[in-house]
Amino acid sequence: MKTSKIKEWSPADRPREKLLQSGPSALGEAELLAILLRNGTREHTAIDLARLLLASCNHDLQELARAGQSQLSGIKGVGQVKALTVVAALELGRRCRLAEAKQKERIGCSLDAVHLLDPVLRDLPHEEFWIILLNRANAVMDLRPISKGGISGTVVDPKMIFHEALHIRASGIILGHNHPSANPKPSESDVQLTKKLKEGGKLLEISVLDHIIIAGSSFYSFADEGTL
Repeated sequence: MKTSKIKEWSPADRPREKLLQSGPSALGEAELLAILLRNGTREHTAIDLARLLLASCNHDLQELARAGQSQLSGIKGVGQVKALTVVAALELGRRCRLAEAKQKERIGCSLDAVHLLDPVLRDLPHEEFWIILLNRANAVMDLRPISKGGISGTVVDPKMIFHEALHIRASGIILGHNHPSANPKPSESDVQLTKKLKEGGKLLEISVLDHIIIAGSSFYSFADEGTL
């Protein structure tokens, strides 16, 4: 059955016109996605497709961000081009959050580190390990990836971490990785790795100041919990 086209709707209800008149904050998530999708199909409007996309991810934008092109393009009516458009838009949003976080000049507490790590780690469907490199004043020198793994873990080589720190003469580092399971509790291997890196840092006079685990909307800080 052929569906009503969005251009046949009242101008006040059309996503693009609504965006022009009232700004992006006035639009719902389905309407914003519909603008990215541009058009629908014979059976569904762009808003219908947007609702299908959201429903496939339990109306959770973080879950949508973790979904890959192949998963999204598998939804009837979406296809590869529309799926790639959504993936690209979500990636731009992630990079925008990262650019904003990088403007933070100094790490003063665990939340400062979380704000820097969150944009690169929160939405990943697999584990990654990153480090924040700091100078003597705890100002951020750089944020660098170390390793990428699977759903349940990633292999971390301490030599790579300290190589990065020595290369730019960092005085301190903050370790960070994610748990795709959304459980922030550190594993025994997380604890042992943290201890190993802290002891190794002492020999090189590079302070390991914290280890942050990003897990969905929550996090675990070794420093805050007194387990560093």
